[in-house]
Amino acid sequence: MDKQISIMPCLDMQNGRVVKGVHFVDICDAGDPVECAKVYCQAGADELALLDITATVENRATMLDVVGRVAEVTTIPFTVGGGIRDVASAAAVLEAGADKVSTSSAAFRKPEVIAEMVGEFGAEKVTVAIDVDRNESLPSGYEVYIDGGRTATGADAIEWAKKVDGFGVPVILPTSKAGDGAKTGFDLPVIKAMANACSATIVASGGAGKLEHFYDAVEAGATVLLAASVFHFHIIDIGQLKEYLRSRGLNVK
Repeated sequence: MDKQISIMPCLDMQNGRVVKGVHFVDICDAGDPVECAKVYCQAGADELALLDITATVENRATMLDVVGRVAEVTTIPFTVGGGIRDVASAAAVLEAGADKVSTSSAAFRKPEVIAEMVGEFGAEKVTVAIDVDRNESLPSGYEVYIDGGRTATGADAIEWAKKVDGFGVPVILPTSKAGDGAKTGFDLPVIKAMANACSATIVASGGAGKLEHFYDAVEAGATVLLAASVFHFHIIDIGQLKEYLRSRGLNVK
């Protein structure tokens, strides 16, 4: 397996603080985003994600002041999501200092938004996130959820991923609602299905609890490994994870 693997801590943010939940609920505080970002850059993270998890539901823009403060201390590529509805809101986040934007609910509701953002900023600046949960009645067994995992859409997650891939988006970030914060492992079937169906890089997100889970995600087809609580609460440290993956023969950034 020669693809280079990168590690991406994720700062889920609510009211200007980093928080962490389980299955998108039961939220608890995990620190100050600027301090967390500094620590992760020093710890050897390859990328950083900041997700304003209630921006869409509260129908407001991303907290640009927080984006700006985090950007000031961040020395690695930095993706921001939450509340990015259109070219204007994406532009504001990029101007505040983010390297890339991630869109989810808006992209699903109005797919032309993806094409507009790619046209305006270049594909390399745009990530599409897809929240999924299991639904046996759909062809792939997975359904797309929007509004921070609150609203079921009835759409098949793999079909939607293929459509997103068709816009030339270089990164797709699926998060399994069943896996989120549960530390029982990434949802491997959905990673594998998206990796097989799409040319985009697939990010593994939702469910990491131990070192083996990250290796399993790479085996399933992910090349960016995203986690939150295991990093925030020092269950796993980034240096330790990289060492482990290299010991398993992977090409780690």
